Amino acid sequence: MTSMKDKMLAGELYLADDPEITADRARAALLMERFNTSPATDPQARLAALRELLGEVGEGTWVRPPFYCDYGWQIRIGPRSFVNYQSVFLDVAPITLGADVQVGPNVQLLTPTHPVEPGPRRDKWEAAKPITIGDNVWLGGGAIVLAGVTIGANTVVGAGAVVTRDLPANVVAVGNPARQVRELT
Repeated sequence: MTSMKDKMLAGELYLADDPEITADRARAALLMERFNTSPATDPQARLAALRELLGEVGEGTWVRPPFYCDYGWQIRIGPRSFVNYQSVFLDVAPITLGADVQVGPNVQLLTPTHPVEPGPRRDKWEAAKPITIGDNVWLGGGAIVLAGVTIGANTVVGAGAVVTRDLPANVVAVGNPARQVRELT
């Protein structure tokens, strides 16, 4: 029989109150607390907590607390990337950030999805789709990236934009829903 965690990892409908999944969230909550309350005067302790929380933290990457996630181990951040204050990465599915990514304050990367039908939603079923952010992407403050989205390398997403579908490399996108307004050379 397939476990709820296996269903979650496969992107299938699952119940988030499964004991194994709940234990993973509890682990992440403790590590987030350690990271978010670590003293600014001890950057090594802060980095150690972040590396224990996340699946991968590239060399020279910096994340400013507070930072929030569901599980942590499904998040991979490439080298020399920067994540600003109040970021929320709901990693029910994998979240991958490439190298040299800039994430503004209050950015949300949201992999969970929920059924539109009222019955399954009331019964607490959910699923997720991965998010992939290419190298050298800049996500402006307050941007929201939804489940299943891939953003190509060098793309800029304007502040407050809501990215509901894939964006190609080398463009500027703004608005709700985000739309390409220019190409970058």
